[in-house]
Amino acid sequence: MAKQLSVQSKKSIYFDEEEKQLLKYIEQNDFDSLAKSKKNRLINELSLATKNTLAKRKAINLRLMERDLLKFKAKAAEEGIPYQTLMTSILHKYISQ
Repeated sequence: MAKQLSVQSKKSIYFDEEEKQLLKYIEQNDFDSLAKSKKNRLINELSLATKNTLAKRKAINLRLMERDLLKFKAKAAEEGIPYQTLMTSILHKYISQ
């Protein structure tokens, strides 16, 4: 038999602000606001992750043979993207495998 929390014991449990807000939505059967809250939290987390990822780019100098650079530029033109983006993508795929 599961023991229910009494009102008094509920007050002794620590809830952070987000948990308090979620509990309020649940108690009021306000599931639309609950869904929006979860969606907003996810959007904020993804925005922060994107910002942190993009902020860590570094400029480098790289010496290539001219014909290789021309091939990169031609391939990038076929793909419709800048050649630097193509080069970054290829390097990222290579080191991520």
